Amino acid sequence: MLSSSDKNNKYFLGIDGGGSKCKAIITSTDNKILGTGISGPANPGHGYDQAVNSITESALLALKDAGLEDIALSEVVAGVGLAGVNLPVLFEQMSNWQHPFKRMFLATDLLIACLGAHQGADGAVMITGTGSCGFSNVDGHPFIVGAHGFPHGDKGSGAWFGLQAAKQVLLSLDGLIPLSLMNDKVLDLLSVTNGVELVEAIAGKPAAFYARMANLVFDCAEQGDELAASIVAEGSEYINNVARQLWRQNPPRMSMIGGLTPRLKPWLAQEIQDKLLEPLSPPEIGSILFAQQQLALV
Repeated sequence: MLSSSDKNNKYFLGIDGGGSKCKAIITSTDNKILGTGISGPANPGHGYDQAVNSITESALLALKDAGLEDIALSEVVAGVGLAGVNLPVLFEQMSNWQHPFKRMFLATDLLIACLGAHQGADGAVMITGTGSCGFSNVDGHPFIVGAHGFPHGDKGSGAWFGLQAAKQVLLSLDGLIPLSLMNDKVLDLLSVTNGVELVEAIAGKPAAFYARMANLVFDCAEQGDELAASIVAEGSEYINNVARQLWRQNPPRMSMIGGLTPRLKPWLAQEIQDKLLEPLSPPEIGSILFAQQQLALV
């Protein structure tokens, strides 16, 4: 049974935590956005402490932006969608967090993206940001393609494109393949001059670091660089296949979201592009819709 305080809840917090940043919104009960906050990465697979700190910081920033600094986090119901918690061990870890909220409803970033894109209805999404994956939710049956994490997965993601660029530049600096337009762009971006310095700059870096190099791959491909174009072609064909796999689940609509979408979408097969629909709402709204759905079930 809902308590009277739950029924009279005035504010909802929606969290979308990914590998590069965590975005929070605060809304009233009619889902009007009152404030927004953005902080650092919030994928617990890349660090539990970083994730919980980013969630809390973005939430406080959203309250401040809304002019609601007199409202404590303990008065707010939070829907929290995070990258990484599709893995049971990470979901359990975050579920056990002694969070500061009135209530917290935890979901994968995949589910909240899908709920937001289709305004709580059935559908599918392809996420192409720092990471990549596909997800559909049809008749209560979730279906995931990918979401295996970087570097062993996440093909077609920002991190993957950046990693390919670094690999190819290293090969060219060793004289094993021809130079490409990517060489100077990668070296300039990372402020290095040779292969040894490049390895020192990229060694052990997280997905968000590699994702910084993704746009230059597309820049070079669009300028006619064959090596960059081959990387983009390989990544986009993977995303094409993700889309085809999702369509087999018969979702009523499909959207593509994530920071890399504007660069990657034009490279997809035309029949895939033609069937994609614009998302109706962002993932943060999906988090709030999820929290509201879960509250109604309590």
